[in-house]
Amino acid sequence: MSYETDTVTKLETNLDDLSPEITGAVMAQLFAAGALDVWLTPIQMKKNRPGVMLSVLCEESTVAALTDLIFAETSAFGLRVEKVVRLKLSRRFAQVSTEFGEVTVKLGLKGERVVQVAPEFESCRAVAEKSGVPLRAVYAAAIAARR
Repeated sequence: MSYETDTVTKLETNLDDLSPEITGAVMAQLFAAGALDVWLTPIQMKKNRPGVMLSVLCEESTVAALTDLIFAETSAFGLRVEKVVRLKLSRRFAQVSTEFGEVTVKLGLKGERVVQVAPEFESCRAVAEKSGVPLRAVYAAAIAARR
């Protein structure tokens, strides 16, 4: 198959009574506490209330800390916990030369074949600021340079 695999934990809860400012702050706190990924999905809850589903992917070693954080910082009364197996491309970083400067890109590989190319945001931002061009132009140049 040539894909890497791992098993992580997904924590989820539905929230219908929390300010968007707080959910944004909680996302930042979760990342700072070791979450691998955090996302919010708009949902329709009971009594026709709009809400969000807070989802967090994490390593087993951070489940307790992230659970404590969610209960302390949100209005959640419970969490769904699920083990999730991920199939992943192996990753490698490379430098590419663009007309605007050197940019770091992340390569996603299946075996030795490059399947994905993703310019690194901070590298692109720095090059865009230094060269005075739009960020999206640097992104496009980095992708084109890698192909």
